[in-house]
Amino acid sequence: MSDRRARRPVPPSGGGRKPVWRRAVPEATPPPADPPAPRRAPAEPAPAEVGSVVQAALYRDGTRVANPATLADTFRELREQPDGMAWIGLARPTEEEILSLAAEFDLHPLAVEDAMEAHQRPKLERYGETLFVVLRAARYLDASEEVDFGELHVFIGPDFLITVRHGAAPDLSAVRRRMEETPELLKLGPEAVLYAILDAVVDGYAPVVSGVQNDIDEIETEVFGGDPWVSRRIYELSREMVEFQRATRPLVGMLHGLMAGFAKYGTDEELQRYLRDVADHVTHTSERVDGFRQALTDILTVNATLVTQQQNAEMRALAEAGFEQNEEIKKISSWAAILFAPTLVGTIYGMNFDHMPELGWTFGYPFAVGLMGVVCVSLYVIFKRRDWL
Repeated sequence: MSDRRARRPVPPSGGGRKPVWRRAVPEATPPPADPPAPRRAPAEPAPAEVGSVVQAALYRDGTRVANPATLADTFRELREQPDGMAWIGLARPTEEEILSLAAEFDLHPLAVEDAMEAHQRPKLERYGETLFVVLRAARYLDASEEVDFGELHVFIGPDFLITVRHGAAPDLSAVRRRMEETPELLKLGPEAVLYAILDAVVDGYAPVVSGVQNDIDEIETEVFGGDPWVSRRIYELSREMVEFQRATRPLVGMLHGLMAGFAKYGTDEELQRYLRDVADHVTHTSERVDGFRQALTDILTVNATLVTQQQNAEMRALAEAGFEQNEEIKKISSWAAILFAPTLVGTIYGMNFDHMPELGWTFGYPFAVGLMGVVCVSLYVIFKRRDWL
């Protein structure tokens, strides 16, 4: 791997590059005789563009002085201006682009490997004078009521900052505009740009928190309204909150680690204030996300209880209906049995045979009628005592 420092001209004493997070406000120096006129770069391509440089620019004392069209032009411009800073933004770059950056800026192979592969956990690692930061951005999609997560890898060196974006969020073009509109902050160097990126990522969490809060309010209404599909929505939102928690919780430790190194690396006091503010916001967001997870767990428990109660009520209603039906069957069966006795006697003596002993008996008819009456009354009394009638 080539040593870029050996090929770069060494500036006069006092003008050398300082390690990351060690650069203070630069001393006042006379401007160059004829500095290039700053010009606005063309609009950045859509986030969905794959495998290309989104934007590259060279800055000097907080002012844009060059807009290289390619990585090779960026490397050449940076060599020609030792006191400048390169800010390179890439969206889903190709392997060749990342390897060329690694060769030019002496990036650590482990960090390069992580940048090639998405799905990394948020982290901050230091490799010599280079910081490697992984961030998880998020945005709320109103149309589908879902949370979309993006991933951002940032390399920060003494005179360069490289962003590798996997996903649509965050909007780094807005970060670049903000920094260019505040040159007094941009001239603090790559660490100031890192602050701005952290601030943009954390600020992007606020609409997500608001959207999730609205979703939870709607879910609570659906739970008590008996919506049969609410369980699926609770489960899907719970999974999104797990991802959101994985994005925000490590960021709290990362920012506290940066704040712990303020004195060691001589971080500018203004940047210290900004980073403390970002740390406060991300801590608040992380606490809200923890609260969302607990709320969803409680809602899921309540929903399960309500579903169980509804099922029990339905089973009770079915049991009551079955009991009532059974009572009706008892009544019908009882009356059928009572009416069966006279029907049986009447059927026997209605068979029209010539030789039946009782047909010529004087008391045959009264006896038959009385027998039917006794049987019917006996059956009625029996069924009545058993509450069948």
